[in-house]
Amino acid sequence: MSTQPLRRLSAAEATELARSAPAGTCNHCRPFASPGWTSFPATASAAELEAVGALWLPGDDEPTLDESPRPTGVDDWSAAAPISLVHRPYNRCEIWACRHCRLPFLRYTEYGGYYMDLRIRELHAERLVR
Repeated sequence: MSTQPLRRLSAAEATELARSAPAGTCNHCRPFASPGWTSFPATASAAELEAVGALWLPGDDEPTLDESPRPTGVDDWSAAAPISLVHRPYNRCEIWACRHCRLPFLRYTEYGGYYMDLRIRELHAERLVR
């Protein structure tokens, strides 16, 4: 994991990262690949990814807790959930990329009552909505 401060990314910059991404995973980032949110794999090395930036940084105004509209029966964590960079949970994500193929990933830390879960999801342009 990076010790450098993350730079703030706009939704437009994140969208461009998604649009310029390779079509699939490489052997290095395959363990992280998931079309929907999944827990960060404990058996994979985070060193295969590097921080690109964040959509929200500590000290910024609190982002909305509103969720993006989505199809009936689809929850936020589903592979079918649209990615709206201005809605929760995406508006609190960091964006990381594979060091080898540059495939971008969204990373989000979910805080529950008694746990913390680092989640990861591929940033696919075709899932992006406004």
